[in-house]
Amino acid sequence: MTNLPDFLLEPVIRAALMEDLSPMGDVTTRAVVPASTRYEARVNAREEGVVSGMQVAALAFRLVDPALAVTTHVADGHPCGKGQCLMTISGSAASILMGERVALNFAGRMTGIASLTASFVAQTRGTKTRITCTRKTTPGLRLIEKTAVAHGGGSNHRFGLSDAILIKDNHIAAAGGIRAVLEAAKAARSHMMRVELEVDSLDQLEQALSIGGADVILLDNMDTPTLRAAVALTHGRVVLEASGNMRLDRIAEVAATGVDYISSGALTHSARTFDLGLDF
Repeated sequence: MTNLPDFLLEPVIRAALMEDLSPMGDVTTRAVVPASTRYEARVNAREEGVVSGMQVAALAFRLVDPALAVTTHVADGHPCGKGQCLMTISGSAASILMGERVALNFAGRMTGIASLTASFVAQTRGTKTRITCTRKTTPGLRLIEKTAVAHGGGSNHRFGLSDAILIKDNHIAAAGGIRAVLEAAKAARSHMMRVELEVDSLDQLEQALSIGGADVILLDNMDTPTLRAAVALTHGRVVLEASGNMRLDRIAEVAATGVDYISSGALTHSARTFDLGLDF
């Protein structure tokens, strides 16, 4: 995956540095580490996984001190082994220490997401099914977390509410039924806007297919036999996304039903922070 432009990531990283260093900077380092001290530090992986957040970590160090020399040894989206050095940072020891926690917080969070995503993706091997994330992200960190999903081999669902028309059960209830929401969506959409409709039964799926207007149908909280029946009923007329209770131990059997996508909020809301260390 090609890295995002730094300027898109910088506001999030700058805010995290402000949170950590305001209002008086790193008083501990200023008190005990001479300003002239220079060092080379290493960011090391303490377990196996798929790397993400190296671009973000490097940017954090450079925002603290542009004179720091940052070298990435394992690029985002690539696997790493336990004990492997992912990055070296050379220059002012004080600057490295000031950027350490923010850089590791981002890289550990992102590598955890990428590694979990890669585990989900591995369960779809041999099928056409792709893994995608949701909007269940940490407020303010959606760009960071969705980037990590992509590094893990997953797909990104819509970024926000303005990307696509996604009609869920509450929309259907508020608008007066499936026909009402699909006809309203068809009238409101532009030629560039896709429409996705959530259904939770085969009866709703049949109704949606007969009305038309949905590009994607989200099959919500269906058991595996029902998902298999939905794929057979659809005959490839629309893209099918399975969602709800998509645990890692269920992905292989759901992918085998023939759905096009499996979406899981767990990729971002339940990923464990990856164990990274910065060693002098």
